[in-house]
Amino acid sequence: MSDFYAKFAEKKIIMDDSRRYPIGQQNFRVLREGGSFYVDKTSYIDKIAKNVTKYWFLARPRRFGKSLFLSALEYFYKGERELFKGLFIDTVDWDWEPYPVLRLDLNVEKYKEPGVLDKVLNNYFMNWEQKYGLPVKDEILSVRFKNIIEAAHLNTGRKVVILVDEYDKPLVNNLNHEENFEHYRVKLASVYSNFKSSAEHIQLVFLTGVSRFSKLSVFSDLNNLNDITFDNDFSDICGITELELLDNFRSGIQRFAEDNGITFKEACRDLKSNYDGYRFAKKGSDIYNPWSVLSCLSKREISNFWSRTGDPTIIAEALKKANVDLEKTLNSRFRFRVLEGMDLKNVDPTALLYQAGYLTIKDYDSRTDSVTLGVPNKEVRDSLFENLVPLYINVKRVSPLGVVFDIIDDIHEGHPKKMVKDLDIFLSGIPYEMKMEDENNLHNAIYILLTLIGTETETEVHTSDGRIDLVVKSLDYIYIIELKFDKSALEAMAQIKEKGYHLPYSNDSRHIILIGLNFCSKTRHLEEPLIEEVS
Repeated sequence: MSDFYAKFAEKKIIMDDSRRYPIGQQNFRVLREGGSFYVDKTSYIDKIAKNVTKYWFLARPRRFGKSLFLSALEYFYKGERELFKGLFIDTVDWDWEPYPVLRLDLNVEKYKEPGVLDKVLNNYFMNWEQKYGLPVKDEILSVRFKNIIEAAHLNTGRKVVILVDEYDKPLVNNLNHEENFEHYRVKLASVYSNFKSSAEHIQLVFLTGVSRFSKLSVFSDLNNLNDITFDNDFSDICGITELELLDNFRSGIQRFAEDNGITFKEACRDLKSNYDGYRFAKKGSDIYNPWSVLSCLSKREISNFWSRTGDPTIIAEALKKANVDLEKTLNSRFRFRVLEGMDLKNVDPTALLYQAGYLTIKDYDSRTDSVTLGVPNKEVRDSLFENLVPLYINVKRVSPLGVVFDIIDDIHEGHPKKMVKDLDIFLSGIPYEMKMEDENNLHNAIYILLTLIGTETETEVHTSDGRIDLVVKSLDYIYIIELKFDKSALEAMAQIKEKGYHLPYSNDSRHIILIGLNFCSKTRHLEEPLIEEVS
């Protein structure tokens, strides 16, 4: 056991087992009064409250704790100090006098029809109008909101704090319905325009969401918006760092280890491989998915908890609409600016997958201002395979899962001929109506399958004399695969040998197996492969 994990495993457990894991709990008051676990993020409240900046924005994937942080911010500005006893913010110099807080939670509806947002806003506005003594007039929503902000300030003598949770929910739910999207964009833009026009009455505006829309921005006029989405100083404002995991949940990790008959170190390894790996800034720490970690420790089992909480259909449809080459998207380098905004009329698949939590930052190169992106962890990889990928490449869900396990066994046990046969069975699950004459779709299907079932797979590997289609690695084997389309396996094998694709691996102790493949678009099958092992 490494010294890092050992010092945590050896500590005496002092945490009360009766304390609960607040899975899905988004109300800070309920969490604190209920005695649930809370990872102290209140140092960020201190940074925000003492900053001269008035307008803030944070984007994170779903289920990463945005709503809980916003709730903590709400009770802080309401002056409810008793809820913060024992936390960092209770130690700082602050007068704790209450501010009027207006909190909008747009995560309460699906927004399938144009009038839904009006109903949601109207409910909020009626309550605030009653609270601040305003008559309910038949006025447009943006005017009512402006009047509410002004009345809250004048009635209390303190400027208003406005918190908007999931500002973009109506937009995200209509990515594939352009008419509805534009309706909601215009509606939200008119309401949010009050952030600038009512500035004299506002103390703070903080918005959260999962996406950043660029050219179709709903607050494009707010040129002094402090976007901390990629800020190094706020990289772990949501989620759980490894140190926070070990400091706060050590007893839960030990119970998880005991229930599963493994060591503390092995339990940490399982949590890390399944739920860690997110990174939200150029120099940020790795972050664990809080929803999945809490669910795992509560149930004391490894499972794909995060993937069950969302519907990937919207993303899959957007990717198909954009004719995305996922093979080149899942593990590639991009200019950092690609992540900073999304345009509905020209959806960038990289930004979409990143903002949805299916990709994350793996590395940053300051020389080129570029990021290397990748799938964060095993849970997300499984989610892509089980949900997003079948929707995207139209693989029938009735394709036997046993085939997937067979392919894994084939790769690890060194059975290349059977591997090709099982790959062919997988490809046969693709409906006939899919345009398999498109070679890109074929490469996508094979690459995605091999990558997302957990094999070490590289595509378009550059050599001194060309590019290898696929390199698949296991503990004992390296498979060098050249895939032809309506040509021949003989031609594929000839290319491997002529260009010496195997030479860069000649010093590797693993068995090197060359595979020449051809896919026939007429029969829609992989033809008999040519296979040779390099001695």
